[in-house]
Amino acid sequence: MRNSLPKVLHPLAGLPLIGHVLATARQVEAETIVIVLAPDMDAVAELVEKSGSEVRVVIQDPPLGTGHAVQCAQPELPQDGIVLVLYGDTPLIRSETLKALVDRLDADDAAVAVLGMRPPDPSGYGRLRFDSAGALIELVEERHADAELKKSGLCNSGVMAVAASKLSELLSAMPIRVEKNEYYLTDIVRLATERGWRCTATEGDWVDGVGVNSQVQLAEASTLLQERLRHRSLEHGVIMPAPETVQLAADTVIGPGATIEAYVVFGPGVSVATGATVRSFSHLEGVRIEASAVVGPFARLRPNTHVQAGARVGNFVELKNTALGEYAKANHLSYLGDCEIGEHANIGAGTITCNYDGFAKHRTRIGAGAFIGSNSALVAPIEVGEHAIVGAGSTLTENVPDQALAIARERQQTFEARAPQIRNRLNGGKDSDPS
Repeated sequence: MRNSLPKVLHPLAGLPLIGHVLATARQVEAETIVIVLAPDMDAVAELVEKSGSEVRVVIQDPPLGTGHAVQCAQPELPQDGIVLVLYGDTPLIRSETLKALVDRLDADDAAVAVLGMRPPDPSGYGRLRFDSAGALIELVEERHADAELKKSGLCNSGVMAVAASKLSELLSAMPIRVEKNEYYLTDIVRLATERGWRCTATEGDWVDGVGVNSQVQLAEASTLLQERLRHRSLEHGVIMPAPETVQLAADTVIGPGATIEAYVVFGPGVSVATGATVRSFSHLEGVRIEASAVVGPFARLRPNTHVQAGARVGNFVELKNTALGEYAKANHLSYLGDCEIGEHANIGAGTITCNYDGFAKHRTRIGAGAFIGSNSALVAPIEVGEHAIVGAGSTLTENVPDQALAIARERQQTFEARAPQIRNRLNGGKDSDPS
């Protein structure tokens, strides 16, 4: 990947690559998840161990191929049931594809079931060889495949379902490939066939088997995943006039009838309710938007923000850790951090909550129906009462009671006919034409 970040920790739609695979494993209700890592992958181990109590981490030291990786995992695996073999750098695999693979294993009473695919460019992939009865008998490396098999054969995705009761014997029988000093998991198909155990395969969408081994492939995987996520949203009834411009996170939830305009970016943890609108060029992360609310254009909503029903967040407004009450408005050029804003409150242009004192964050509370005049600064911790009014240009450092008017600015002074004197002085004593 040409950088120091472990490959499986590279982000894809708001999750690391391995996070997608873990999520899919949980969707198929895996009882135990065993992660096989090479040595010195502490960051990956820490991430996956925090993800759930059913996760086990084993270290493959030294790494001796895919077969050896499963051998390392074997002590943590069940002795009955089904073992699925997945890959941390294959993030687009879907639960429905894995369920189809397991169903095929069960239906054919097979020892091994392999996921096949037909990618647009099959170069580099091994092929599946079947006998005349349709049973899978061998996984053939591309360099050993004949022209006909290369042309017509299913490609091997690497994903397998194996009967746990047969796995131990198959792993023990794997030979080491001396040319690479590795054990190939693909050999278990031939070994099972030699023992008279049936092997089978199912064909899945080639996108499910897309792997990531470079930044180019990561970008390609992102494109494919975004197409999948957008299609799912559109099928669900989301209105997206320019879907190809919208970037979704894997966990984005958008209700039917919500409108997402062009060039909106969703980070993790966003939900948008039915009837809400997110206008163009907005960026959202960790946000809940309720029905009929309108956000943007050019809005930035940061984590722990709740935009309640009918509220308005306008252009160049930033919210962070903020609850904006029902039908409240912050329509222009404001920063509202660490605050609670009551229903029907109005936040004028240029308003900021001064939430950080250099050491700690503090909260601002603005009551229902309050009016905050333009270009006001609210120095937290502070409370503005219900239906209170804050005059434009105020810097508040004290609480404002309900129904009160607060003005905190210097009184304006006007000196008639002084403007020419000021210009003359600034121009070095020379007369100047103000036009």
